[in-house]
Amino acid sequence: MKRFFFILIATLSFCLISCGEKRKTITVWTDRAEMASYLELFNVEMNDVKAVIVYKEQLATSLPPMKDEPRPDVIIGSLLQNSKTKKNFISLESMLGEKNKKGEIGKNKIDKENFYNSLLDYGKIEGKQYLLPVSFNLPIMIFSNENKKYISDKYTIEMDEIKEIAAEYNAKNSTGIYTRMGFAPSWNANFIYSAVKMNGADFREGENTIVWNDSALDMMIEYMKDWTSETNSSTAAEQDFSFKYLYTPSYKQISSGRCLFSYSTTDEFFSLAPEQIERSDFRWLTREGMIFAEDDITTVGIYKHAKNKSLAKNFIRWFLTSDNQKRLLDRSETMNLGTKTFGICHGFSSLKLVNERYFPTFYKNLIGNLPGESSIQSPFALPPRWKSLKERVIIPYITEASMSDVQENLNVSTNKKDIQTIEERLKNWSKQFN
Repeated sequence: MKRFFFILIATLSFCLISCGEKRKTITVWTDRAEMASYLELFNVEMNDVKAVIVYKEQLATSLPPMKDEPRPDVIIGSLLQNSKTKKNFISLESMLGEKNKKGEIGKNKIDKENFYNSLLDYGKIEGKQYLLPVSFNLPIMIFSNENKKYISDKYTIEMDEIKEIAAEYNAKNSTGIYTRMGFAPSWNANFIYSAVKMNGADFREGENTIVWNDSALDMMIEYMKDWTSETNSSTAAEQDFSFKYLYTPSYKQISSGRCLFSYSTTDEFFSLAPEQIERSDFRWLTREGMIFAEDDITTVGIYKHAKNKSLAKNFIRWFLTSDNQKRLLDRSETMNLGTKTFGICHGFSSLKLVNERYFPTFYKNLIGNLPGESSIQSPFALPPRWKSLKERVIIPYITEASMSDVQENLNVSTNKKDIQTIEERLKNWSKQFN
């Protein structure tokens, strides 16, 4: 956030310098701090329009604006696709087009083929495009370069493979205490969440809060419990090992040799310093060849009651142009204010060409190792308060439910009947909004 405010001050300073100019203004609401730098470049280049940024940490729950609040024109952020999207945004269908036989596309049209299909579909409601994708992130398993010999596939890895390879890596001393442990589900709750999500739990927005596939969730919870008991003895053993050896960041954990894998996401991994990334490698975490995008896909839309819809469309066309995004990547690299950010809005670009042509020049680990369009699976529409709901309901439940049954060292009983259900947790969580 310090970086954000540093950039924001620069942006506001520029706006103050330009206040004497007769330029029309568009207001951009966002929860992406990187947008401050992007809008600064936009304002430098545009003679007839100026973009003003409004940062909303809880963007999805800030719509519609309060009566005494200035209305946004453009909205860019995560979790915008939900049951209220159609009420808050206009259709962007007219902005999209397809090339004709001559390879030409209509004036002021954005070619649909520029985007990943599944991401474009994510922004549709009843077949019409209300949101356009901006960026996304993917789950990965990282490991030290020294341990490449353990991984057979050059690009992907599946759950069963992680379990098998990690088991082979395990080692104990003469007293039966683990001195090496390949990987443990209980080390990272987000790994368990990714696992249940990939295997059909299908968390999504429901009529009240959320719905899910209960049988698929239970099946994967049992899979996690079996993994722990069969491979690492117990959750207590996993947590004891973690307490002794895994108190450092993930990139240091894998370089120590104590563990083989660490779970991460592309935004986390590629935000590391270059020398830390160079000592590590990764594989895309997949299920039957599919890679499930993280829930917080960044999208852009135009507010239904925006004052300047035509100028808002001009901004979106500027922003979703591959050449401009290349310049934004260069700008982020040049303006590295003591921190490292990944890609466009801290993720892969929604534009295929940007990822394929430009990202490998900034991130060497991506050379020859970009996921194919057909392998990317978008999440379901989720409620605006999904971040809170996930952190306070879903994660605590799957963490407790996936513990092995016997944990004498922790003195915790994890029989399913003793664990508070998701429904019970939802009820308690909902009280804070009543």
